[in-house]
Amino acid sequence: MQKRTLGQQGLSTSAIGYGAMGTKMAYGPSDDTESIAAIRRAHELGVTHFDTAELYGWGEGEKLLGTALAPIRNDVTIATKFGFTPEYGTNSAPAHIREVVDASLRNLGVDHIDVLYQHIDDPNVPIEDVVGVMKEYVEAGKVSYLGLSNTTPDNIRRAHVVHPISVLQTEYSLFARESEEVLPVLEELGIGLVAYSPLARGFLTGAAKPRTEYAADDARQMTPWWAPGNFEANQAAIAELTALAESKNATISQLALAWLLAQRDFIVPIPGSRSATRVAENTAASELALTADDLARIQAIVPDGGIGGRLGF
Repeated sequence: MQKRTLGQQGLSTSAIGYGAMGTKMAYGPSDDTESIAAIRRAHELGVTHFDTAELYGWGEGEKLLGTALAPIRNDVTIATKFGFTPEYGTNSAPAHIREVVDASLRNLGVDHIDVLYQHIDDPNVPIEDVVGVMKEYVEAGKVSYLGLSNTTPDNIRRAHVVHPISVLQTEYSLFARESEEVLPVLEELGIGLVAYSPLARGFLTGAAKPRTEYAADDARQMTPWWAPGNFEANQAAIAELTALAESKNATISQLALAWLLAQRDFIVPIPGSRSATRVAENTAASELALTADDLARIQAIVPDGGIGGRLGF
């Protein structure tokens, strides 16, 4: 698989990464054995960047990812995040950051974290103070690169003064286009973008079902793309995108990921799946070339993204 450079500090990853949120939260029951098999299959297929967070199972997601990657730790980059509370509030107080990062190192079973993100802004803590604590871990050799997630251009600029930011993680897909507003800032400062939920929480797999067919605690219950009326309109767009994908002997998932890769050479999508078969499908998207006509057709189908809004984490 091709490599991409994120930021100007030396971070190099596979063009497509792996997002591990679904192994421990948001999308219904999971099986650890299947999840570990999917993670290891991703590596076999060339994926070198793996993403998790404290939020994903409150340490359990980090433990699972650490177990899966232990035999190949030196071949991959591991990213994790801090900043949420169990009530989905925010806590980036310096003492709490240190507590969480130290726990993440233990949970992952590693002596250093490759990429450390603040998961979400904390309005009670200046970003300069947050990055100041993160910088301590870089200086101690326990973190290699710093990132921000779900933040603003102003915060990115202020953070970058304290310590170079290598990567912004934000939701970006054919359905979620808000992140395009920050691309000029990333280009100006030389910061990479890791795109989470690049398949629109499963809508861009072609396998989306109405809300009534998901469990009450499934994240899609809260995502406006699935609201009555929005769901049907989005399904119509999916039908057109699927037809275009099939004309290129590809799946809609591969089309959606290839579209992201075509937007900038510093974008790395991190689709997540607990299925080794689906992982193979996703990674193959790195070989799908889209023409200017393809990109224009996609833009015509979803000029403003999906109908409704994104969930926000």
